[in-house]
Amino acid sequence: MTLEMIIFIVLALIAAVSSVLMILRLNAVISALFLVLNFFALGGIYLLLQAQFIAVVQVIVYAGAIMVLFLFVLMLLNTEKEENLLKRAKYLKIFAIVAAFIVFAEVAYVIINSNVSAQFAAFRPYAGNGTIQTIGHSLYTDYIVPFEAAGFLLLAATIGALLLAKKKFK
Repeated sequence: MTLEMIIFIVLALIAAVSSVLMILRLNAVISALFLVLNFFALGGIYLLLQAQFIAVVQVIVYAGAIMVLFLFVLMLLNTEKEENLLKRAKYLKIFAIVAAFIVFAEVAYVIINSNVSAQFAAFRPYAGNGTIQTIGHSLYTDYIVPFEAAGFLLLAATIGALLLAKKKFK
C-alpha cells in the first residue's frame, strides 16, 4: 500500500465521519464546524488528485468565505429557541430513517452490480488537468466568451445590489 493510498483512506474516513457527525449534532454551530472539517478533507483529496486549483478554491471559497457567512447567520438566528420539528411530528423521524435506508440500499446495489472500476483501472488522467495553468489557458482560449459574459453578469448583479442597498438622503 502506497503512502498516497494511506493518505487517501485517512482523508476519506475524516470526510465520511465528519459528514455523519455534521448530520447527527443537535447544535447547528457544531454541525457547521464539522462541515468545515469535511471541506478541508475534500480539499486534501483534491490535492491527492493533483487538482491544486480546485483544492485551493474548495478551502478558500467554501471553508473560508461561505462557512464564515453561514456561522454568522447561525449565531444571529439564535437557533436555541427554535422548536424541535421532530417533537411535533414524530412520523418524520420514521420517514427519514426509511428514506435513508432506501437510499443506502440503492447505493449499495449500484456499487455491487457495477463494473466501472474495471473500465478505469488502466486509465491514468493527465496530471495537469487541475492546475491553474491549464484552467487559465482553457478559460482564456476556449471559453473566453462565456467567461466574459459571467464577468459582466456578476458586475451587473453587484451594481444592482449596490443600488438596492443605497440609502436615500434628503
